[in-house]
Amino acid sequence: MGNAAIDERKKALRAQLKQVRRDLGADGRAAADAGIETNVLALPEFADAEVLLAYLDFGPEVRTRGIIQAAWDAGKVVALPWCVPGTHEMRWYKVRGFDALVKSKLGMDEPVPDAANEQLLNTGERMLALVPGLTFDGEGHRLGYGGGFYDTFLAKFDGVSVGLCRETAWSADLLAEGVIDAHDLPAQIVVTERRVVRVSR
Repeated sequence: MGNAAIDERKKALRAQLKQVRRDLGADGRAAADAGIETNVLALPEFADAEVLLAYLDFGPEVRTRGIIQAAWDAGKVVALPWCVPGTHEMRWYKVRGFDALVKSKLGMDEPVPDAANEQLLNTGERMLALVPGLTFDGEGHRLGYGGGFYDTFLAKFDGVSVGLCRETAWSADLLAEGVIDAHDLPAQIVVTERRVVRVSR
């Protein structure tokens, strides 16, 4: 299948999943996210991690703020991403509270790019990264938003990657659906409100 065909399938599936997310409603999303948070905090990999690399939820994304707060409460280092303009790369900056964030032009809360707070990856620290996506499947495959930021990040990350997914957004087999190509990298663990799936490689 050519790249153009894959791109068209991705576009159609993204539109479908965004509608599913809207249809779930704020209460349904909040209930699912509470279950996801409980399951993430119960992971031995979360307990073992010294550093949490977390996306900060925006709009109807799976909420991560409770997980982030729990990491702070447990004495872990928390780093949030800052997207480098004009690239597909993210830099991670250590944050110590939600009040340290600023609004981006798109209205998202972001860390202030400060070299003193930059988190260097692959430093020997035990790291766990929360990975967003519109959908995941049982092999850890994901369909993101199309920016390529997390694929670029995962290609260099040697910690534990955890995809967060509501059950209503779960996919049976994204590879079979024809929306996975060579640069789409899977998560090692996928957590929903009902299950924890560890992907064997």
